[in-house]
Amino acid sequence: MRLTKGSEIVSNEKGPVKGVISKIICGYFVLNRQTQRCCYIKNLWDKIELYIISLWLLFLLIIIVTIDIPIYFGEDWIFIGLTTLMKKNIIPLISLFFLIVGLIFISRFNYKISGSKKTPFKIISIQNENYQHLAFLSTYIIPLIAFDLSKIKYVIVLMVLLIVIGAIYIRTNIFHANPSLALLGFRIYKCEGEFRTGQNKDVIIISRQSLMVGMKVSYLELDENIYYVRVAK
Repeated sequence: MRLTKGSEIVSNEKGPVKGVISKIICGYFVLNRQTQRCCYIKNLWDKIELYIISLWLLFLLIIIVTIDIPIYFGEDWIFIGLTTLMKKNIIPLISLFFLIVGLIFISRFNYKISGSKKTPFKIISIQNENYQHLAFLSTYIIPLIAFDLSKIKYVIVLMVLLIVIGAIYIRTNIFHANPSLALLGFRIYKCEGEFRTGQNKDVIIISRQSLMVGMKVSYLELDENIYYVRVAK
C-alpha cells in the first residue's frame, strides 16, 4: 500500500511538472512562429516601400502628362473653383500623393541604413551592376507613359499592371534595381565576399561609395544575399 501510495505521490508530482514543461515548449514554438511571421511581414513591407520609391519618375511623368490647369491672361478671367480644378486633376493628385509617400519612404530607408552594421567582410571580386537601374526604367516605367490616362479603361489597366509588376518586383527580389535610388547616388555591385567565418559568399551590395577589390566593408542585411554596405573605418 505504501509503495502504491508512494507511486501515486510520485505520479501526482510529475504530472504538474510535465504539464508546465509542455506549456513552456508550446509557448516557445508559438512565439517563434509569431516572430518569424512578424519578420516576414516587416521584410515584405520594406520591399513594398522600395517599389513605390522606384516609381517616383513614373508618378512625376504622369503629373506632367495629365495635369490640366486652365490658363487665361485676359482681364475678364474668373477662377473656375477649387472643386472643379480638383475634379479635372484626379490622376495628377493621386500621383502627387504617391510622390509624397515616396519621400516619406526614402527617409525611412535612409534611417534604416544608418543603423548598426555587422562585422566587416572583405571584397574578393566585384562587378558593377548599375545597368539594372536603366533596365528597370526602360522596361517597366517608360512604356507605361504611353497610356491614354484620359480614358478610365487605360487607368484601370495601368493600375493592374503596376500591381503585377510590383508582385514580380517583390517575389523575385529585384527591389535593388531602383532608378530612384540611382538618382539619389546609390550604386549596385555584385561581389564575392570573404566573411569572418572564412566562408566566401556571392552577394548583391548597394552603396553610395565606389568599391574596389580588397576593401573591407561593414554591412546591413536588407534581404537574403542583398546588403547595404559602407567602407569599414
